[in-house]
Amino acid sequence: MAYPFQLGLQDATSPIMEELLHFHDHTLMIVFLISSLVLYIISLMLTTKLTHTSTMDAQEVETVWTILPAIILILIALPSLRILYMMDEINNPSLTVKTMGHQWYWSYEYTDYEDLNFDSYMIPTQELKPGELRLLEVDNRVVLPMEMTIRMLISSEDVLHSWVVPSLGLKTDAIPGRLNQTTLMAMRPGLYYGQCSEICGSNHSFMPIVLEMVPLSYFETWSALMV
Repeated sequence: MAYPFQLGLQDATSPIMEELLHFHDHTLMIVFLISSLVLYIISLMLTTKLTHTSTMDAQEVETVWTILPAIILILIALPSLRILYMMDEINNPSLTVKTMGHQWYWSYEYTDYEDLNFDSYMIPTQELKPGELRLLEVDNRVVLPMEMTIRMLISSEDVLHSWVVPSLGLKTDAIPGRLNQTTLMAMRPGLYYGQCSEICGSNHSFMPIVLEMVPLSYFETWSALMV
């Protein structure tokens, strides 16, 4: 999760988020080089009195500053399209969980089990235990197995919501009457926090998401107890 005064993105937990971090760094480096070049040219024009009378009529210069931006855009677009297609892939999920957004809580249903569903509400501040996070803790966490492909089916019962877990690179809108899907895979165990990212009413800030990624053996024990 994020920490105070953090400047970068959260640490990646899934392969998709790792790709997004690499793409972010790649694009940021291109922006940095362009900004440095423009700043250098501006400072050069302001500090030197030397002029070149034929610069304004040079066809070679016009050709370069037309082709070069096109090449830069291609260098940004190709990795971006690759990641978009990777995020849309559904590779034989081992588990399916249906998520429904409500005003203002989430409900979850493990569709591979006969009767495994629950609602997830935020724990009020006055009921928090020492070490728990304000506005992020819930009464029922979503327990999922790590290192397995999991499909999330996301929709809403009332208004627009958005199911977001930054460290996994997940952001999917919950739209009434529409079933969106996304996949996730966590490479290590732990607690991963998120919040609704769509303004959905007065209590929009009080719809946290907590995923508890555990080994498969622990998940099987938990699901047997819940059913």
